[in-house]
Amino acid sequence: MRRFASRDLALALFGLLAIASWELAGWDLAVTRAFGGAHGFLLRDAWLTRTVAHDGGRLLAAIVLVLMLVDLIRPFAGGRSRAARAYWLSATVGVMLLVPAIKRTSGTSCPWDLAEFGGSAAYVPHWLIGVADGGPGHCFPSGHAVSAFAFFGLYFLWRHERPRYATIVAMAVTVLGVVYGLAQTARGAHFASHPMWSAWIAWTLCAVAAAIESPGAIRPFAAAALARRAN
Repeated sequence: MRRFASRDLALALFGLLAIASWELAGWDLAVTRAFGGAHGFLLRDAWLTRTVAHDGGRLLAAIVLVLMLVDLIRPFAGGRSRAARAYWLSATVGVMLLVPAIKRTSGTSCPWDLAEFGGSAAYVPHWLIGVADGGPGHCFPSGHAVSAFAFFGLYFLWRHERPRYATIVAMAVTVLGVVYGLAQTARGAHFASHPMWSAWIAWTLCAVAAAIESPGAIRPFAAAALARRAN
């Protein structure tokens, strides 16, 4: 358990450093400019980006949630208790609710709202909290990408009992999240860092949930912290 907790923490820290590096390099605007200009975004209402990746992604997330609920009521396979399935279904829904809640409080406007791309807002990095960009805001992080990344919970649910299945799930979730993120970036609905933050939030919250589910995994870290404090 401790090995898993250490790996979860390492991945969270690595992800945080990677996103911070991306933001410091200023690549959000550079990537967005590859898809849009003063005329707006050509792929904003394209069938592939809007109907398939956006609307289809929401439908797929709803289907998987229903399947998780059915699996809770009538398990498809053995290996985990109903309590564990309920726990990770709750964690998945919690991630899905948290990211949109953060988004509703965000002052960051979407790329398609910026003056550079035909809107009226100025570009202000989302980490400059309290600095208004003159637009409608409510665009950070990516609520759509988390409709994939929230299902990291399925990986954590099964990684001990069915590691191969859990790995396949984690890979599928990551690929779908990246596809959703790219589609939203191409549409001008988000900067590229927004789905990255959604992925990081989803992974980190699931890692915390896993530590809470298996308190023995974090006892060594707590003991070490207490020992350092005592010294």
